[in-house]
Amino acid sequence: MPDQKNLVVAIVLSLVILLGFQYFYELPRMRAQQDAQQVQQAAQQAQQALQAPRPGATGAGVPTIPGAAVEPAAPAKADRAAIVAQSPRVRIQSARVTGSIALEGGRIDDVTLATYRRTTDPQSPPITLLNPAGTFNAAGTPEGYYVESGWVPEDRETAVPDDKTRWTADRTTLTPEQPVTLTWDNGQGLRFTRQYALDRDFMFTVTSRVDNATGRPVTLLPFALIARNGTPVTEGFYILHEGPIAVLNDVLREVDYSKVEKAKDGTIAESSTGGWIGITDKYWLVSLIPDSKEEIKTRFVHTKPENHDRYQADYLGAARQVAAGGTTTTTHRVFAGAKEVQLLGRYRDELGIAKFDDAVDWGWFHFLTKPIFQALDWIYGRVGNFGIAILILTVVVKALFFPLANRSYVMMSRMKALTPEMTAMRERFGDDRQRLNQEMMALYKKHQVNPVSGCFPVVLQIPVFFSLYKVLFVTIEMRHAPFYGWIHDLSAHDPTTVLNLFGLIPFTAPHILDPISIGAWPIIMGITMFLQQKLNPQPADPVQAKVFMFMPIIFTFMLGQFAVGLVIYWSWNNLLSMAQQWVIMKRTARATATAKVK
Repeated sequence: MPDQKNLVVAIVLSLVILLGFQYFYELPRMRAQQDAQQVQQAAQQAQQALQAPRPGATGAGVPTIPGAAVEPAAPAKADRAAIVAQSPRVRIQSARVTGSIALEGGRIDDVTLATYRRTTDPQSPPITLLNPAGTFNAAGTPEGYYVESGWVPEDRETAVPDDKTRWTADRTTLTPEQPVTLTWDNGQGLRFTRQYALDRDFMFTVTSRVDNATGRPVTLLPFALIARNGTPVTEGFYILHEGPIAVLNDVLREVDYSKVEKAKDGTIAESSTGGWIGITDKYWLVSLIPDSKEEIKTRFVHTKPENHDRYQADYLGAARQVAAGGTTTTTHRVFAGAKEVQLLGRYRDELGIAKFDDAVDWGWFHFLTKPIFQALDWIYGRVGNFGIAILILTVVVKALFFPLANRSYVMMSRMKALTPEMTAMRERFGDDRQRLNQEMMALYKKHQVNPVSGCFPVVLQIPVFFSLYKVLFVTIEMRHAPFYGWIHDLSAHDPTTVLNLFGLIPFTAPHILDPISIGAWPIIMGITMFLQQKLNPQPADPVQAKVFMFMPIIFTFMLGQFAVGLVIYWSWNNLLSMAQQWVIMKRTARATATAKVK
C-alpha cells in the first residue's frame, strides 16, 4: 500500500509540476514579454525598414544579389489600405484567398484568408496573413510580410528585375481558373516572364522564364525569399514552435527567432536538394517550395535596419546558363495559408513535398498526437462536432484499455477491503519498518493483491491527456470549434467565471485575476475528481490523505485557463472511470461477502 500511494503521489505531483510550470511561469512570462515588446516598439519612431540582403554571397567571382534599396519612409501606424493602393496590382480572388500582387516588384504581399476570422464572431474581420512593406500596426510595430522571387546574374552588368521593377500583367485578376502572366524587358536583350497560378486553397505556383536575345550566353541563378519585418508576438509556450521552419535533406528544422538573431552574422545557412523553407505561426504558414530535384542554398537571416528586427527565409538555386537565342525556366511554389492537417498531407502526397504536414508542431510524442488527431477528425466527420468527438474518443480509449483498467480497479477494491488489516499492522509494527513491510507483502501475497497495479489508470491517462492537450493547442481544426451552451471555442479556456456568477452580472475580470477566474467546466471537473477519489482506498498516512484531499482543488484552479476541450475530456473521463470503478467494486464486494459466508 505505501508503495502504491507513493507512486500515485509521484505521478500526480509530476503532472502538477508540469502543468503548474506552464500556467504559473510560462503564461505570465509570455504576457510580460508581449507587454514589454509592445511598449518598446510603440516608443520607437517607426520608419520603413530596409530590405534584408537577398540570397547570395559576397566575394570575388561569386554571384551576389545587389544590396537592398531604401524604400520610401512610412510613418508609424501607416494605413495598410493606402499602401496597397500606392502601386498598380493584380487582384487575387478565390473562395479562400483574397488580396493582390504588386506589379512593382512582382511581390505577393497582400493575402487575406477569407474563410478564417479573428474571433468566433462570424462578423469579425478575416485573417490578414501577408502585408506590404511599410505596413505598421497601431502600436507602431512594422508588419511587412511578403514573398519575392527573381534572378541573380553572374555578370553584375546584366540587368535583372528587382523590387522596383514595374511589371506588365496580361490580366487584372488571378483566380484558380485563370493564371496571370507578368512580363518585363531589361532593354539589353533579356525578356523576363513570370506566371502566377493559384489552386483552390492556399498554394501559388510561380513559373519564371528568361528569353535570351543578347547574342551571348548569360548565366543566372533563381532565388525566392520570404521577408518579415518586426518580431511577431508569439504564444510563448514551450510546446509550440513559431518562427523559421524548414525541411532540408529530409530533416525537419525548427529555429527560434532568437536563435537566428544570435547566429554568427545573423545567418543560419544550409544546402539541400529539394525540401522547403518558410516561417510559421501557430496556425498559419508561409513557405517556399522549390523543385524537389533542385540543389539549393538556404538561409535564415536576421537584420535590424532602422532599429527594427527583420527576418528572412530564402533559397538560391543552381546556376542556369542561357545560351544566345535560348531560354530557361524555373518553377517554385508558395504556400500562404492555414495549416490544415489534411490539406498539408494532400500537398505532401500529390506534390511530393517532404514532411509538409510536419509544419504542424506535433511535438516529440507525434506517434501519439497524430493518431489522436486523426481519430478525432474521423469522428468529427461523422458527428459534426469536435466536442462530441472528444467524448466518443474518450469512450473508445477507455474500451481499449478496459482489460488493464478492469484489473487495476479489482486490485484497488481488494486494497480497500484490506484497509482495516493494514491499519492494524501499522499500529502494531509502526516502529519496525522492516517487519511492517514483510507483513504487508505477506498480506498482499495471501490475498493476491498487487499494490502497484492500482496506479495504471492514472498512468494510462497521462499520455492521452498530454496528446489531447497538444492537439487542442496546435491544430487549426480545433480553433473556434464549438461545443454546446456557452462553449464556442474548444481550444480556448472556459469563458465563464465564478467572479461574475458565470455571466449573471456585467463584470469582466482583469488578467491579474486569471488564477481565480474559474469557469463552470473546471468546477465540474474538480467535483468529478473529488467524487472519484472517494471511491478509492483512502491513504492511512495523514500527509498523503491531505495531498489527495487538495488535489481536486489544485487541479480546478490549474486547469481553469487551459483549453476547455481538455477540461471536458478530463471531466468525462472521470465520470466513466467512476461508473466502471463503482460496478467493479460492487461486484468485488459481493464476491468477498459470498466467500466469507462459505
